[in-house]
Amino acid sequence: MPVEKNKEYIVEIIDNGYEGEGIAKINGFTIFIPNCIKGEKVKILIVKVLKSHAFGKIIEILKKSPNRVETDCTTYKRCGGCDLRHIKYEETLKMKQNAVQSLVNKTLKSKVEVQSTLGMENPYNYRNKAQYPVGINKEGKPVIGVFANRTHEIIPIKECFIQNKNSQKLAKFILDFIIQNNISIYEEKTGKGLIRHIVTKIGIKTNEIMCIIVINGNNIPKEKELVSKITEKFPEVKTIVKNINMKNTNVIMGKENINLYGDGYIKDKLGEFTFKISPHSFYQVNPIQAEKLYNLAIENAEISKNDIVFDLYCGIGTISLFIAKYAKKVFGIEIVEEAVEDAKENAKMNKVENTEFIAGDVEIILDKLINQDKIIPDIIMVDPPRKGLDNRSIENILKIAPKKVIYISCNPASLVRDLRKLEEKYEIDRMKPIDMFPFSKHCEVATTLKLKKIK
Repeated sequence: MPVEKNKEYIVEIIDNGYEGEGIAKINGFTIFIPNCIKGEKVKILIVKVLKSHAFGKIIEILKKSPNRVETDCTTYKRCGGCDLRHIKYEETLKMKQNAVQSLVNKTLKSKVEVQSTLGMENPYNYRNKAQYPVGINKEGKPVIGVFANRTHEIIPIKECFIQNKNSQKLAKFILDFIIQNNISIYEEKTGKGLIRHIVTKIGIKTNEIMCIIVINGNNIPKEKELVSKITEKFPEVKTIVKNINMKNTNVIMGKENINLYGDGYIKDKLGEFTFKISPHSFYQVNPIQAEKLYNLAIENAEISKNDIVFDLYCGIGTISLFIAKYAKKVFGIEIVEEAVEDAKENAKMNKVENTEFIAGDVEIILDKLINQDKIIPDIIMVDPPRKGLDNRSIENILKIAPKKVIYISCNPASLVRDLRKLEEKYEIDRMKPIDMFPFSKHCEVATTLKLKKIK
């Protein structure tokens, strides 16, 4: 091995990897170093050595990149929420474009040029959902914050520059109430204690706030007093929900919700539509960018009034309603039943009548619609989870060959894997990254596929 663990080396950073990490080579052997920027010269310590590559950490930056900035957050290196906070924002957009282009070049047959990343005008305090774990620190005091990267150690909140400011104030207010009233805190190791998480959702356009308190039990001491104090201090809070989670699990919320205040949901506006958001329903974490993404996807789809559109993984029907304005009929499929109920209600609330939402596994429902019900879409819109599409769904898409497929992806790696299979019948018209999570390594990509012309 050209490098040894716990030894120091001086290296040049020759590139940045898919997750924003710096890449260096020693005698052709690859080293990955977090928080480095292409063009920098750094002294590193090797912390892990594998057969094909090693990992290092910065000891000293000997030559700084002009794209490096002093970070405004004291905990970002430990938190992991903002992997790229040490880099100028405009440069992070180029890095994301380059990362997607690199995956495309390695995987696809066709030579696709990835478009520039669509960034945010104001990439701060953009998240409308926060999940704060509650725990006990080393001094034995209750704290809320975020889990340190790859651990369950809680880093206390000071100020987070990507979370909504009101969600941070509300969470701290609840923690103060917990401390003042000696309410017990859940401990993972023992499975004892009550308060597990504080979750907030905020309507960016409406300013309505949902507060969810996740507990390992059935009741919160001084529950009515807590509700009264929250609503008095934060009049924007429209609903407070008690979520019961008594399982020893990493899953944040349990299945049972009990409304302590309000109707158990809030509303937000996206484009010209109003959406109902409930505790378990998926709603884009960055609605400002989501609106841009949906408009871009619909523009690329070129939907006509005669088109039947399938929206796979439709969530609460956000993009389905955007599509419905242009299409003959939209079928939305989503596995989370609560989200499907919300989607139906959202369509009704917005007086959209040409949508049909179906609860179930996309793989099974898509197969049934196509092969049993003989409903053949003209356009398919997909926005799958990180694992991407299943083979059966890809086979069905290739079988019915709609004129266009719009693939929205939160994981460029699974996206290009699936595009490689779809290349059999489709040409990739355009690929554009959208910066849904500024200063993080994450990147959303909207891809337009056109059915190849038969020669």
